[in-house]
Amino acid sequence: MTATQERTETELAALAGQAGRDLEDASPLEILTWAAETFGRRFCVTSSMEDAVVAHLASRAFPGVDVVFLDTGYHFPETLGTRDAVAEVMDVNVITLTPRRTVAEQDAEHGPKLHDRDPDLCCALRKVQPLEAGLAGYDAWATGLRRDESPTRANTPVVGWDARRRKVKVSPIARWTQQDVDAYVAEHGVLTNPLLLDGYASVGCAPCTRRVLAGEDARAGRWAGSNKTECGLHG
Repeated sequence: MTATQERTETELAALAGQAGRDLEDASPLEILTWAAETFGRRFCVTSSMEDAVVAHLASRAFPGVDVVFLDTGYHFPETLGTRDAVAEVMDVNVITLTPRRTVAEQDAEHGPKLHDRDPDLCCALRKVQPLEAGLAGYDAWATGLRRDESPTRANTPVVGWDARRRKVKVSPIARWTQQDVDAYVAEHGVLTNPLLLDGYASVGCAPCTRRVLAGEDARAGRWAGSNKTECGLHG
């Protein structure tokens, strides 16, 4: 079967399970090369533009790969600037997804600052729904999830089955540490969000992101003061 032929959900799930076992010890570049050869144009990378490490790796395995970015309407200017720079200098095709409603329209329907009152609903409207629509034409997508980022991500497979979206989910740097990421950035001159040099360890929407304190894990600055740890894109 070629990468352009459509597979059934059963075939995709089986493929994901086998690849997760076979590629557990593979390098990120090997994992992404497998994805490119297996899925072709039905494969994309998603990026929050915290850094462009996975986009850079994917461009080496698959020049011109689609890089999908969610513009929630709440991003820091630095995040949008990183997206624009990635589109300009990397051999990738940046695709920007937007929610169905603008922030003003959402405020009119749900009231202002929904992110403070019901962050789960805000994430669902501004992240989860747009991504699910944007991924409709793909069989597989790559993320920058790492096992060392937080306890909720400790068991992230390098290739797994996303049952909710019925797609193969590739996490090529799942086994990397922050030191591995830093070394790759330094070796290849990869673009990173300037906020990472200003006390932010994980960059999301501006209203829900703060700088981290000494000793905190990388995700502690997201939805601080609440029990929320994930936006819903990854569980």
